[in-house]
Amino acid sequence: MTTPEISVQLYSIHPELEADLDGSLGRIAEIGLRTVEAFDFVRRVDELKASFDKYGLKAPTAHAIMIEDAGVETPDGLLTVPPPEETFAAAKALGVQVVIDPFVAPDRWATADDVKRNADRLNERAAQAAEYGLKVGYHNHDHELTTKIDGRPALQAFADLLDPSVLLEVDLYWAQAGGAELLPLLRGFGDRVVAVHVKDGPMRPGISARELPSDQTPAGQGDVQLAAVLTAGLEIPYAVIEYDHYEGDTFDGIAQSFAFLTDTLKSEQ
Repeated sequence: MTTPEISVQLYSIHPELEADLDGSLGRIAEIGLRTVEAFDFVRRVDELKASFDKYGLKAPTAHAIMIEDAGVETPDGLLTVPPPEETFAAAKALGVQVVIDPFVAPDRWATADDVKRNADRLNERAAQAAEYGLKVGYHNHDHELTTKIDGRPALQAFADLLDPSVLLEVDLYWAQAGGAELLPLLRGFGDRVVAVHVKDGPMRPGISARELPSDQTPAGQGDVQLAAVLTAGLEIPYAVIEYDHYEGDTFDGIAQSFAFLTDTLKSEQ
C-alpha cells in the first residue's frame, strides 16, 4: 500500500489568499503541509510559483472548470472559466500533473444524454491536456450520487464513459451525503482514483451542495467514514483536506485535519 500524501485544497482559504496570498501560503507551510491542490491559478501563476518555491510547496493536482464553456462565470461567482489552452499552459508552468474539474451543476446530470455529454467533453479536454503532458479528472458533489441513470448513480455511469486516462477525485463527504457506501464506491473505481477529499461534519438528511452546510468540522470530528477509507489499504495517491465553509479559523481547522490525517496514516505504515 502507498500512503497518500496529505494535501489541502486552496479553495478552503480563498478569501485569505485574495487578501494575502504569500502570507496565507506561509501559514499552510507552518502547519506542516508541503503539498497543496491549486485553485484559481490561471491568473496568478507567477505569484503562486514564487510562494510555492519560497515555502517548499508543490501542487501536483489543481481544480479548474473545463466541462463548461470558456467565458462562463463559475457557480461560486469567484472567476470566469478561461479557455482550456490557458488552463493547461498555466497548470504546466505551475508543475501541476492532474487538472480536475470540480463542479458541473445538478441540472446537467439529469439524463443519460447529460451524462454522456459531460463525459464526451471531459474526454475532449483529456486529449487537449495530453498535448501539455497533463491528465484531467473530475471531482464529485452529492448530486452525481443521488441522481440515478438506469438505476445506478450518475457518477458511475459517467465513469464508464470516460477515457481510461481520465481520473476521479472522490469527495468523501459529498459521496456519503449522496448516499454512497464509500469503500465499495472507491473499490469500484480502482486505480482511476487519484485523490480523495477529506472533509467531515454531521451527516443528516438533506445535506446538499445546492445549499452549503455551515457545520463542517475538522476531519475525524464528524460522521464521515474517513478512517475506514484511509485504513482500508486502497491505493490513493493524495488525501486532500478541504472545507466548503468553516465557522472557525480555517487555518486552525486545516491544522486539526492535518493532525488527524497524520496520526491515521501513521498507524497504517
